[in-house]
Amino acid sequence: MGLFSKTINTLDDLFVHTLQDIYYAEQQIAKNLPTMVQKATDPQLKQALQQHLTETEHQVTRLEQVFRMHGQPVKGTTCAAMDGIIEEAKDILGVANDNDVKDAAIISAAQAVEHYEITRYGTLVAYARELGRQDCATLLQQTLDEEHAADRKLTALAESRVNRKAA
Repeated sequence: MGLFSKTINTLDDLFVHTLQDIYYAEQQIAKNLPTMVQKATDPQLKQALQQHLTETEHQVTRLEQVFRMHGQPVKGTTCAAMDGIIEEAKDILGVANDNDVKDAAIISAAQAVEHYEITRYGTLVAYARELGRQDCATLLQQTLDEEHAADRKLTALAESRVNRKAA
């Protein structure tokens, strides 16, 4: 059966599987973001990452609410995509010696995470609406909006200072 723990026959099954995927991903993000905060040297980048760590903790709680609202047990399923993104981030941060370049790499890695989250939350919002679960869609949309805002903030930091310093 590959990565999937059970057969997916309906949109509801796919919705639950995708919830489990992003729940696991958010937990991995929360576990690994402190390392990025520690390795960042740009004060604004450190602050942005720390703020997103706090948001991520709230997002995990929000996902737990969605599971309960949808009558499902709160559990994750291994997300190979997020594991790969995090492993790649660790690799690049392990070989980037210059602090300014490291900050640029941190932003790049963080944006890879954000973009994955944006795709998953966008999909979950659409599924929830299709399933008639506007209550779930509203909570998931709140997280999607936060992910877009985090991505925009990282882009602004990269373009206004971090990439220039790295160059």
